[in-house]
Amino acid sequence: MAAPSGGKAGASLVRAALAIHQPPTDLGGSMGGRIGEVEFQFNPTQLQMGRTAEWRTQPAVAYTRGAPPKFTGSQPATLQLEVFLDSSGKPNGGKVQKQVEMLLSCCEVTPQSVSTKRPSPPWVRFSWGSFNTVQFVAYVTSVNATYTLFNPTGEPLRATCSLALTEVAMPTKGQNPTSGALSARRVHRTVAGDSLASLAWREYGDATRWRLIAEANDIDDPMRLRPGTELLLPAADEPRIAPVHPESA
Repeated sequence: MAAPSGGKAGASLVRAALAIHQPPTDLGGSMGGRIGEVEFQFNPTQLQMGRTAEWRTQPAVAYTRGAPPKFTGSQPATLQLEVFLDSSGKPNGGKVQKQVEMLLSCCEVTPQSVSTKRPSPPWVRFSWGSFNTVQFVAYVTSVNATYTLFNPTGEPLRATCSLALTEVAMPTKGQNPTSGALSARRVHRTVAGDSLASLAWREYGDATRWRLIAEANDIDDPMRLRPGTELLLPAADEPRIAPVHPESA
């Protein structure tokens, strides 16, 4: 069988996916633990991405053809894509219905955010292999699902979903809007049963990233984690830095 057009022979197909996370619990914080993920059986055939810059011109009598424009800021990036879902090969799996419901939930407030007094729908991150341009933190502004095939009991087997994502505005790279520090962080006080792996799963959706927490807190033995210990939880995209000790701050 010939390799797909534009690809390399023997290369494995990389699936696009949408990771869904809890929103941050504080203003300017990083997104929380992973709620779920929708992995697309069929990659999008087209993506539409946009970004706009705002310019303003004030009339001035000194200029006969209009005053020079003044740049007033950039708008968040937007991403629109269409996803095709199909479980006709397993008509009793209910996978399409569950995936569509998960996508629709991206426009609904999460119960956890309500309990923290900062109600918000989930934050998401679209990813597709090495296509870094579209891998930004975003919120979903709209989901439209069209069901096109059903089994005899009425369960949907195929659906096409149109998604619109808007980038979550972040401070200038390398700075926090209030302190000038690196990416926003949170502090967690451990309780019985906590482990670095469980905290990494809750914070980043990936238990193998426990080393990020260990390095930020200068922990040599991850198995000795006492309840009541305050741990610094770095943002998922924060580069590795030397740990900061309270006594030296």
